[in-house]
Amino acid sequence: MPADPVAKWEEFLRSRYWDDILKLADSYPDERSLKIQFSDLEKFDPDFAEELMENPDETIEAARTAILELDLPMDVYLDRAHVRIVELPRNFKTRELRSDHIGKLLAIDGLVRTATEVRPKIVSAAFQCQRCGFTFFKEQTGNKFEDQNLKCMNQACDRGGPFKLLLAQSKFVDAQKIRVQESPEDLRGGQQPQTLDVELEDDLAGRIFPGDRVIVNGVLKSYQRTNPQQGKSTYFDLFHKGVSVEMKDQEFEEIDISAEDEEAIMEMSRDPEIYEKIKDSIAPSIYGYDDVKEALGLQLVSGFEKHLPDGARIRGDIHILLVGDPGIAKSQLLRYMVKLSPRGIYTSGKSSTSAGLTATAVKDELGDGRWTIEAGALVLADKGIAAIDEMDKMNNEDKSALHEAMEQQTISVAKAGVMATLKSRCSLLAAANPKLGRFDKYEPIAPQINLTPALMSRFDLIFVLTDDPDTKRDSAIAEHILKSNYAGELSTQKPWNPEISQEDIDNALTVIEPAIDPEMLRKYVAYARKNVFPTLTEEAKEFFLNYYVGLRTQGQDSNKPVPVTARQLEALIRLGEASARLRLSREVTGVDAQRVVRILEACLRKVGVDPETGFLDADIIASGTTKSTRDRTKSVMDIIKEVSRENQGPAPREDVLNRAEELGIERSKAEEIIDRMRRDGDVFEPRPGMLKLP
Repeated sequence: MPADPVAKWEEFLRSRYWDDILKLADSYPDERSLKIQFSDLEKFDPDFAEELMENPDETIEAARTAILELDLPMDVYLDRAHVRIVELPRNFKTRELRSDHIGKLLAIDGLVRTATEVRPKIVSAAFQCQRCGFTFFKEQTGNKFEDQNLKCMNQACDRGGPFKLLLAQSKFVDAQKIRVQESPEDLRGGQQPQTLDVELEDDLAGRIFPGDRVIVNGVLKSYQRTNPQQGKSTYFDLFHKGVSVEMKDQEFEEIDISAEDEEAIMEMSRDPEIYEKIKDSIAPSIYGYDDVKEALGLQLVSGFEKHLPDGARIRGDIHILLVGDPGIAKSQLLRYMVKLSPRGIYTSGKSSTSAGLTATAVKDELGDGRWTIEAGALVLADKGIAAIDEMDKMNNEDKSALHEAMEQQTISVAKAGVMATLKSRCSLLAAANPKLGRFDKYEPIAPQINLTPALMSRFDLIFVLTDDPDTKRDSAIAEHILKSNYAGELSTQKPWNPEISQEDIDNALTVIEPAIDPEMLRKYVAYARKNVFPTLTEEAKEFFLNYYVGLRTQGQDSNKPVPVTARQLEALIRLGEASARLRLSREVTGVDAQRVVRILEACLRKVGVDPETGFLDADIIASGTTKSTRDRTKSVMDIIKEVSRENQGPAPREDVLNRAEELGIERSKAEEIIDRMRRDGDVFEPRPGMLKLP
């Protein structure tokens, strides 16, 4: 350390940060932090910058003293000002921390898993001697309150107590603890994310929330483990004393795009085959599913969030649901998308609770027994992709927790007096199986999906994937699987078999080689999301308008269902924006509109068609029943009313079924309707074979 670190700081602050100090003095005490770039200090004096890294406590204290000694042109005393060192040369992961790092200034990179409430912490305790009345102060530097072995500071007294703590004269600061977890994208397969507790004080407290991506610059500290039975342990635990916090708002900013990369990206965007190439780069080891892969490519870039003048918000993220028979690679598609997204979280519905997916309030040692907010998968996937496999296996209560997260893209927690709203601005990619394991092709598709209509209607695209035998397609799939496995076998055997050349492996790998390298595709998507915000052209607007109004017109006849709702129109706009983004265009053209209408219609024709009438029916997804079923249900209810009135009591079931047949309703369908009405409580049987409306 230099002979006079305070003088060194004064020289540095006057030469490099004088304007910033004047701004701080002008807005003090509302603003109390002076941010100093580490690189500026390093340019000023490399040795002094190194000293800051090695002995941060003393060096930062010298900086605070230097600020107090500066001769400012205004009458202000910056006694509560803080020096915040930012942009340290290296970011550490929690698993990289070692004993050599204790006491050093380090930057820890990760995401906030848990955050406590902000509470006052005493830093200077005022004690009054009960014998002589003298008041003195004791600095509280650690986490344990120091009130033992005190002596009165009055030399005439010099007694050991008793002392009274004077809260009114003691000095407090706001304090908060957060738990920072390693980012999922930084982990290799099978690694469990490690965590580090961080203490934040004064104006740093209360600004960090679960799910935030942060770089915490601070001093690594340790404390000794204790056990009530065994006493003090030889092992120590680590925690981080926060000096400054840098927010990492945009997850795609984590991807470095060089000038060469940008040139390559612009070249790719001009390729007329760019859509085909992106489609072929998504899970190339899985054969077929062109429409699904095209939609997944659109989901990667998505539309963009819009804030309207009246405060309303329109989401830009695209939600996709894959429902299909077992063994058709749904889970593999999900895992590939999570790997492709810079911020992806994969979870299985069977083992996921609403708290694990959204957020919850928990009571743990981090908050010293208080309630703290813990972020779930959808919060951790903020600005990325959250993949939920086996969604149909989730409990209904857990599924209902997704409603707010999908549409408003926020998660509200109200538990044990803790109320918080967290951000979950992610695209949801979900997979589910039909209720009975496989689809029954003789029954409507929608009722076979074990998801509530309210949840299904929030998906922009629902793909139904059936495993129907087809000789030509089955041969192509089998050939693709065999070639993929052969390529894997050659790669595995190469180290032990000198006869296998790299050329043999390369030739075998061509079948599963993506058209665009995954790393380059990630950069392409990052560039599109950061820089491209397309607007609808008149041509695209007209195409969407004509398509939407044209379909709605079909539903004007009272005997016909409502084909689409405004939700599908919003989905089309999102998909259109994504289509333009994929070729880095500033405009959504008529071609984009046609492309996304084709994809949406392919989904609607599978899941949104009433099999009896052949008409598109939005209510299949929105309410789970078709218009024709609703009409039949109303007819059966009218029959029960009429027969009950004639009999002046409950209606015989047989009479109701006979009259339904006279109206052209099949007996089996009428029985289904009566059974469903009984389950829903719309009709009951006061005695066997007799029906009565409530």
